[in-house]
Amino acid sequence: MAALALMALAAGQARGDFFGSAPTKVANVNGGITNLGGSVSADGLSLYFASEREGGYGGTFDMYVASRPSTQEDWGKPLNLGPIVNSSSWDHVPSISPDGLSLYFSSDRPGGSGGLDLWVSTRPTTDSPWGKPVNLGPAVNSSAWDLSPRVSADGLSLLFHSQRGGGIGGEDIWMSTRATKNDPWGPPMNLGTPVNSGANDGEAVLSADGLTLFFNSDRAGGSGNYDLWVTTRRTVSDPWGPPINLGPSVNTPTVEWCGSLSADGSTLYFCSDRPTVWGPCSIYQTSISPVVDFDGDGQIGEDEVRTMMDNWGNDEPLCDIGPTPFGDGTVDMQDLTVLMKYASQKLVDPTLLACWEFDQKDGIAVCNSAETYPASLVGNPVWRPDGGAVGGAIELDGVDDYVVIGFQDNLPKGPLSIFAWVKGGKPGQVIFSQQATANWLAADAGTGALMTELRSPSRSGRTLCSQAVITDGNWHRIGFVWDGAHRTLYVDGVPVAEDVQENLKSAYADLAVGVGKDLAPGTFWSGLIDDVRIYNRVIKP
Repeated sequence: MAALALMALAAGQARGDFFGSAPTKVANVNGGITNLGGSVSADGLSLYFASEREGGYGGTFDMYVASRPSTQEDWGKPLNLGPIVNSSSWDHVPSISPDGLSLYFSSDRPGGSGGLDLWVSTRPTTDSPWGKPVNLGPAVNSSAWDLSPRVSADGLSLLFHSQRGGGIGGEDIWMSTRATKNDPWGPPMNLGTPVNSGANDGEAVLSADGLTLFFNSDRAGGSGNYDLWVTTRRTVSDPWGPPINLGPSVNTPTVEWCGSLSADGSTLYFCSDRPTVWGPCSIYQTSISPVVDFDGDGQIGEDEVRTMMDNWGNDEPLCDIGPTPFGDGTVDMQDLTVLMKYASQKLVDPTLLACWEFDQKDGIAVCNSAETYPASLVGNPVWRPDGGAVGGAIELDGVDDYVVIGFQDNLPKGPLSIFAWVKGGKPGQVIFSQQATANWLAADAGTGALMTELRSPSRSGRTLCSQAVITDGNWHRIGFVWDGAHRTLYVDGVPVAEDVQENLKSAYADLAVGVGKDLAPGTFWSGLIDDVRIYNRVIKP
């Protein structure tokens, strides 16, 4: 199931959900050659990167910097950092320290421990020239390749990836620390699982508060090659949560390598060889914004404000959205200010995979405001433009009316939420199904209570039934939520059934609104259905 972009986090989440915009190439920096990295200074006015462009000092890659007068303007022409910093060897992926006085990079120049080593060049002020690079020494470097160093905002942690022994996969992410900026770096420690995997993991980028970690990996579950992933933790003392793939807007079947995160966390820089694998890499950027529709109803309003008020002063990840985009661990005026800012704008939620609002007055084709999967009427459903719970609705006769949705895709690899408004119906009738596969939302044949057959294909898979009757003739907002480990059924904002389910069965088959998986008599819905929504994040109505 395709999404525009997703960074919604499940277990281990530190702050509010957030998403990335469609990436764009960084202007005036790229060309028809490979550019790697993309480390932005704390003030956002300098961008350091490695490039194989002509005019270097003999190595495959030299290091360059592009500058701009303000963060609202384009980057100027990149300048080579010169022969003191660059060499006739491979000088690779520079990273500027938060204070702008240290430049870390990888190089295979003479004087190292073997392969690629980590080096640093320093300067006394940001207006001074860079000094002669110094090897970080055997306490940090190894005889293997040590690559892509990045320094934390406080200057006390150094992240990099390495092929050295003692890891979990091919390349792992390691971290060296020091007590003060004047102390030497200590022996590196492997970040361990779940950040590292049996695959190749690297290019780690830490947010300023130390609670969000972006990195790239070719582990299973990605888009095809190296993808960008993100993991979070509640405090700097907590372990990292399960990594989440950034999704198919940011990631492609080609290579994506992490670059850097702006100091305010609003822009992620990375490089990619899209549209072809192993072509010239270019530097891209994506803007990061918080998810502000907390309950997944397509609106920012009283419900969101009420949720904030109910959690005021607490560490509630759902609504900890300020300062943007990652929050600060406390729901307060900063979060409310961010919410009010977005309330005055058109709602953009790339986690919304599909939405059939049923607000039309006529027609066979059904509008999908997410502009994804096409849907059309079967039989003679009646449009009720003023008869819905939210605007209009579709009325089905319980005999042969339903809506078919063209869907030849897989379920999301991460969280999944499905919600709809329903009125009427009878026991045994179905609201949402996947043909020849499962009834996703249905009324139990015996009681009329909400149930689902969307389950694991393993022996542990089973139907989940609630005791909440939905066929009483009243409007009900019903939902199914899977967070990657648990299924939950909701009726009118209240969880009514829950169990553990490690995965969900996926199939390439059409979806349907208002009929069961086999189009069997007795499964056709008799009543109204409104505002069917599918998200690839956890919705808490």
